Formats: sequence, structure tokens, C-alpha cells
Amino acid sequence: MKAVVLAAGKGTRLRPLTDDKPKGMVEVAGKPLLTHCFEQLIEVGIDELLVVVGYKKENIIEHYGDEFEGIPITYAHQREQKGLAHALLTVEEYIDDDFVLMLGDNIFRANLEDVINRQQEQRADAAFLVEEVPYEEASRYGVCDTNKYGEIVDVVEKPEEPPSNLVMTGFYTFSPEIFHACHLVQPSNRGEYEISEAIDLLIESGRTIDAIRMDGWRIDVGYPEDRDEAERRLQEEAEEESETGEGSETDEESEKASTETGD
Repeated sequence: MKAVVLAAGKGTRLRPLTDDKPKGMVEVAGKPLLTHCFEQLIEVGIDELLVVVGYKKENIIEHYGDEFEGIPITYAHQREQKGLAHALLTVEEYIDDDFVLMLGDNIFRANLEDVINRQQEQRADAAFLVEEVPYEEASRYGVCDTNKYGEIVDVVEKPEEPPSNLVMTGFYTFSPEIFHACHLVQPSNRGEYEISEAIDLLIESGRTIDAIRMDGWRIDVGYPEDRDEAERRLQEEAEEESETGEGSETDEESEKASTETGD
């Protein structure tokens, strides 16, 4: 399955970290954000990367070249940042089957594979990883309304009065029908072509979109403090893995020593 990674934004809220580089090249725990994204996608079996670039695109292209850990990369240029639906249309010519869409400023430690598996079951036309947040925070995101079957029936972009506290996380699977919907989207009040509007058009046409609740964590690195929080989480995770690994090694060595001495 192919994955589309959106990395065209300027990252103005991350300044001064983005004064000389695109948002996707801001480092978190010693790696660019995009490296974290690519590694996570490879873990779930992605075999081709389509990266949408824009602001200071040369930094990304020169850093990664035409492949990442053996996975081919194709770049598409979004000349103006006019929203996610607009960005997605830049890769339309490269997609002819179900695919993953991932925002390039998120770090996940979550059940991404569950979303892909649901798409491959062919029960749904799309599947989204969604997260429950406090109601007072929901208005910062694209908010999902679901029915009793766990299907998404409405998506509202940054509503003043959220219909739920279930929000989109930036990890989706789609069939190619999403491109037709993106072509029909009209500019929002912000002057952007919103992916939420394209999703609503899919729903109105009778397509089924499943909500997969997140098991784990993710951080949308929108501000410098978000990067700090992501680094803290990753450091804690590394320390836990190190402690676990040391414990396992000690047990194995102890068992070996016991066998050799006959104890």
C-alpha cells in the first residue's frame, strides 16, 4: 500500500524552529519529524512513499533523496498551501488503489495497523484513527460524529460547539474516490480546501467511513512546546525499553550460568 505524507506547510507556529527549514525537518529526539513518520509507516507495511512538499522543499528532497530505507519516494509539489484537500490532489496521478494519508507533523505510538487492516477488509470505503479529547479542546481539531456502529456520519472542522469529543488524528486510509470529492470542495471561510468537506461529500454519497479509536498516544507538533513534550515521551519510552532489555538479558545470562554450573 502507498502512503501520502503531507509536508508542504511553513510551520509558522513553530518559529523560530522553522525559520530556515520546513516543518517536517524540525528535529524531535535527534530525528526530523518526517523520519519519525517514515519509520512508523514502514513498520505497518507501506511499500511506497508519496511526499507532498512546498515550503523550502529542497531541504526535504536533498535530505531523503529518492528512497528511505529501501522504500521509494516520489515528491509532489504543492505550490500554494491551500488546505489538505488541495494538497491531496497533487498526488492524484500516482494513486490507483487504497492508500494511507498521514500528516507529516505527527508522532504516533499507536495502533496504526488497525486502521490499515480495516481498510483492507473492504467493509469500509475509508477508515480514520480518532482520539477522545476533553470537550474544551475539541474545537481545535476536525471533530467526528459517529453512529452506533462506529461509522463517521459527519466531520466538522474546528467547530465552536463540537458535536462530540472525538477528533481526527492525522492518520487516514482512503480509496481513490476521495479525489473526486476533493475536486468538488469549495474554499472555506479560511480560504482553504478542507479535507473535512471532502469527507462529508464522501459520506453524503453513501460511502462508509469507520472510526478506529486510538490505542496509544500521538502528538501533533504544532508549537515548540509540543516538540518538547514529544521528546519527553520518546525519552521515557526509550528508558522503559532499555530497562526491559537489560532485565531480559540478565535473566538469560542467569539461566545460562545456572545451566553451566548445574544449579
